[in-house]
Amino acid sequence: MTKIKDVAIIELGEEGEKSSPWSSTILVLKIETADGEIGYGEAPTTLMTRPVYEQMKEVGRVFMNKEVEEIGKNYLEFYKHSFYLPVSMESTAALSAFEIASWDVVGKEYGAPIYDLLGGKLRDKVRAYANGWYDNCVTPQNFLSKAKEVESMGFGAVKFDPFGSSYDKIEEEDVGKARRIIQTLKEKTKLDLLIECHGRFSANSAIRVTEGIEDLEPYFVEEPVHPDQFEGLKRLREKTEVRIALGERVLNKNLFLPYLTADLVDVIQPDVTNVGGIIQAKESAVLADSFGVEVAYHNAFGPIQSAATLHLDYSIPNFLIQESFEKFWPKWKKGLVKSGYRLENGFFTLNGKPGLGIEIDERILDEYKTEMMEPFNPEEPPWVVKGTFKKERSR
Repeated sequence: MTKIKDVAIIELGEEGEKSSPWSSTILVLKIETADGEIGYGEAPTTLMTRPVYEQMKEVGRVFMNKEVEEIGKNYLEFYKHSFYLPVSMESTAALSAFEIASWDVVGKEYGAPIYDLLGGKLRDKVRAYANGWYDNCVTPQNFLSKAKEVESMGFGAVKFDPFGSSYDKIEEEDVGKARRIIQTLKEKTKLDLLIECHGRFSANSAIRVTEGIEDLEPYFVEEPVHPDQFEGLKRLREKTEVRIALGERVLNKNLFLPYLTADLVDVIQPDVTNVGGIIQAKESAVLADSFGVEVAYHNAFGPIQSAATLHLDYSIPNFLIQESFEKFWPKWKKGLVKSGYRLENGFFTLNGKPGLGIEIDERILDEYKTEMMEPFNPEEPPWVVKGTFKKERSR
């Protein structure tokens, strides 16, 4: 047993960042034990960079001088002190980073990759779908041109948001435009098509959307309804046969249960960096498996998150497919992790080294350190892919 003796919280980003705001900064956690072992974690930001940073300091106060191996006990200790933890993304994100970093240390102590500590691997590679590829796409041809590039990289599946600037309500004309984009890709590529709604629609609008595209057989439709419209999701479920995915904003395993017991979801999407870490992400998958529901972990931030998520993918029986932004990151983010996992021809593989198995480029930690909030654009929400929240110009 060894205690956590030092904590470093490092925000990384780049002035003039060209990627979408939610991806323009990341928070890296580095913990060191009394034995000199190092562990890394990551917390998401999404226009909450500095609040999450400050909350990581609070988690650090609880974890400092605790036995690093007692991951569950330390998690519950912070849960006890954090009054709003189950519904506070700042708290769950901060806690997730410490939980992941602790697993990294424990794996190194035992000389085992994390997936071995979770029961061993069930697969040797993980199917990925591409996201973040469709910046500045508005027309069907825009989407098709970039989708062809993604297909040439070896991906067999892509996720995208074809709904332009529609929010809450959507006009029939815009449902038709989204349908033309989806239909174009379906007819002119061999890709599985995952449709992203970003939780933007009222139930009535989501019903119009799914009725307008379900014959195109999307792989799944993600967050079709505002996340706080639980009853609206029930109404949608009664009206459509499309496979529904959700969960990136569900902040612990217990909060998935109402969706599962009400049969409102086919694919859950916990995010290891805000659901509470690896244990909560794994137990969410176990819970879903009891209902015959599959898992496609949300993974939209940085490479430490990707590494942690892949260990889960290797070890859960109900894995479906894995989100990947890797090919569309800025150079600094691509370079942060020098080794640990690979993405080739649409599949991820881990290197099998202890803990997370990653090697961090310390130069990136120094060169791209910042204290900024993500950029804010009043014309485009931070959750969209850059340059897409606008209407197609009439011809």
